[in-house]
Amino acid sequence: MIFLFNPEHDLALAHFSPNYTPPASAALMAAELALLPAWYGEGDPVVAEGERHRLHLEAVRQLLPITSSLLSYSEVSLQTNQPIIPWGWNPLLRKRLISYGVHEERLPSPEELQRLRAYSHRQHAVRILGELQAEEPAFCGESRYVTSLEDLLAYLQSFSGDKLLKMPLSGSGKGLIRVLGTITDKQGDWCRRVIREQGGVVAEPVLRKVEDFAMEFYLKRGKAQFAGYSLFRATTSGAYRGNELLSDALILERLSRYIPIRLLDDLRASLTAKLAASFPHYNGYAGVDMMICDTGAGYRIQPCVEINMRMNMGMVARIFHNRFMPDHGEGSFTVAYFKKPGSALLFHRKMQVEHPLKVEQGRIISGYLALTPVTGTTRYAAYVIV
Repeated sequence: MIFLFNPEHDLALAHFSPNYTPPASAALMAAELALLPAWYGEGDPVVAEGERHRLHLEAVRQLLPITSSLLSYSEVSLQTNQPIIPWGWNPLLRKRLISYGVHEERLPSPEELQRLRAYSHRQHAVRILGELQAEEPAFCGESRYVTSLEDLLAYLQSFSGDKLLKMPLSGSGKGLIRVLGTITDKQGDWCRRVIREQGGVVAEPVLRKVEDFAMEFYLKRGKAQFAGYSLFRATTSGAYRGNELLSDALILERLSRYIPIRLLDDLRASLTAKLAASFPHYNGYAGVDMMICDTGAGYRIQPCVEINMRMNMGMVARIFHNRFMPDHGEGSFTVAYFKKPGSALLFHRKMQVEHPLKVEQGRIISGYLALTPVTGTTRYAAYVIV
C-alpha cells in the first residue's frame, strides 16, 4: 500500500470538481504534515516530497521501529502493484494522480466518488441520531436537515438558546455557523447560499458539552468492525485541536465518570450494525463523533454528532498509542498551527529541553516527539507529549 495525506479532502469532496483549488492553508498543511501516515501505516511507502521529510524519518528511525520509505508523486505510478490509501478520495486527488501517470484502474471511478460524496452527507448523521434515540431514551441531542429557508427559520424559532448550523458537506469543524439566540441577516444569506449549492442545511441546538469523544470503525465489504475509542479536544467553534493518548480502557474509565459503561457497549453494537447497513460499499475507516453533555438533569450522551467517512486524527492517535506507547501510557497528540515564522522551531527546541524523550524497547515512556519535520519556516506541526 502507498499512503498519502491530503487534508483538503473534505473541502474537495464538497466542491466535487477535479479543478477545485484548495485554500493555501490546506495546501501548506498537506505539504508540511505529509509524513504523518508513517505513524499509522503498516510500514508502507508514504508520499512525502522534500529533504526535510527524509531527514526527519531517518532521525526517528534511530529511536522507534518505523520502516516506511518515501515516494514522490511522480514515483507513485511506478508502484503498479500497490493500492493507494489517501486520507480520503475525491475528484481533485484522482485528477492529480492521473496527471502523474497513475492508471485509472488503480483509482476510484467517478461513480464511486459520487457515492462516497453521498455517504459523506451530514443527513446520515441526522438520521442515525434519530434511530439511536428511538432505541435508547437516555441519549440527548437533536438535529434537523431542512431544505428551505422558511422551514429552517420555523425550526430555529421553535426553541430558545443558541443554535448551530452546518453545511451538509464540509470538513470536520468547518462549515459551521453559531447562532446566538436569533439568526442575523448575514447568517440568513449564508443559509440561502448553502441551500442553493448543497440542497439544505443541518440545524441543531447547542448543548452543554463536557467531553468530546468518538467511536472509530473500519468498514469493508459491507461489514463494520469496531477499531477503538478517541477522546479529543476541540475549540468552541468545533475546530480540531488534538487527542488524548490513552488506551481504550483508560478512555472508558474517564467516560464512566459520567455515564454507565453499559450504554457505551450497547451504542457500539448498534452503530456497528447501522454503519454496515448504511454504507455497504465503503471500504476504510469511519469515525462517529459524540459528546457527553450536562443536561441539567444529569449527564447524557449525544451519540452521533458527525460521521467522518475517511481517515481521521482520532484514528491516528489510537494507532499511535497502540503501536508506540505502553498500555498504561498517557499523553497528548496535537496538530498545531504557528502564526509566525520561526515560532514552531523555538517551541520545538524548548519542548526537547523541558520534556526529553525516553524510549524503551521501541515504546515511548515519556517526553516530547515531533512526528513531522520542524524547520525555521514550519507553520503546521504534529507532535506528542507522553
